Amino acid sequence: MAEPTLSISTDKVCHIVVKAHEFDAQDVETDPDSGSNATDDSMLSVLESHGDDPTHQELVAFIDGLDEDEQIELVALAWLGRGDGTLSDWFELRREARRAHNARTAAYLLGMPMLADHLEDGLSAFGRSCEDFEKGHL
Repeated sequence: MAEPTLSISTDKVCHIVVKAHEFDAQDVETDPDSGSNATDDSMLSVLESHGDDPTHQELVAFIDGLDEDEQIELVALAWLGRGDGTLSDWFELRREARRAHNARTAAYLLGMPMLADHLEDGLSAFGRSCEDFEKGHL
């Protein structure tokens, strides 16, 4: 059997990881009608998730902009990192992700708790890392 390979670029996955970490750092909106500004609230409101959140919109647009094979690999990579299989199960994970693929990949992935961690763990299984990518984007 062929050695498992990852065809989606590490940079694309790492871009999603960085943005997903930003998105995960946000809290649920607690005061939607606040009349105060962020400095009066000890800057807590800047970490709240809002429906028109630009990070969320950027992630959706980026994931939607990936081709179908990249979206499938991204889902399989998240599953791998989540522990739904090992690297030896990669081909089966990809087959299942292809079977389940639909137009809601971004919504599915962004609804996954700890997405960034799962993607990083999946990359690690392939011997890849976002460490250099994150240093270049700080």
